[in-house]
Amino acid sequence: MTTLKVILIILGTFFLLQVLFRIGRKFYHSPAPAFIGYFLDSDLRRRGQPPSQLIERSGIKPGMTVIDLGCGNGAFTTFVARAVGKKGKVYAVDIQPKMLQQLERKLARPENQDIKNVELKQASAYELPFEDESIELVYMVTVLQEIPDRGKALREIRRVLRPGGILAVTELLPDLDYPWRSTTIKICQREGFILDASLGNLWNYTVRFKKPS
Repeated sequence: MTTLKVILIILGTFFLLQVLFRIGRKFYHSPAPAFIGYFLDSDLRRRGQPPSQLIERSGIKPGMTVIDLGCGNGAFTTFVARAVGKKGKVYAVDIQPKMLQQLERKLARPENQDIKNVELKQASAYELPFEDESIELVYMVTVLQEIPDRGKALREIRRVLRPGGILAVTELLPDLDYPWRSTTIKICQREGFILDASLGNLWNYTVRFKKPS
């Protein structure tokens, strides 16, 4: 079998899975299961989505108060925690207790003992445990499309963001929930967010929005 045939088979299988998965999503929604957490928090994934690139594109800066919404087991949480620094704060929010348990164990490792600014929260995107206009930035990585009622979640994000606060949505093509960039922009603009920047490429993009001042 030639290399070209192998590539075509792989691509064909990938797109077939995409079609089948998207059809299934019309009838059943669920967050990523906890057992795939070790893949989600892997060097292989971070080669496709470099943390430094995510931080820059999302607009994360030192001193910020940030929500890592749908954090899973923290593939990017520790990187963001160090980026916001001691004067910043990261709330790692996920609906699944088992994912947060994995993140808790990760934070307890010797190499992460310097991180003191992360607080774990088990919560739904529909009911964020934060006061109105108390957060500077919310970022989601391959999460928005997993939420059945995306409009409701985005309205809740608007509630907790300060005026002028940032929402950053990042997507990666291999993710089976992957939406076109234009789809992500339309969903967020429909809920009153203002497009601030559209960065990256088909493989890995980040769309950044602002809450109106």
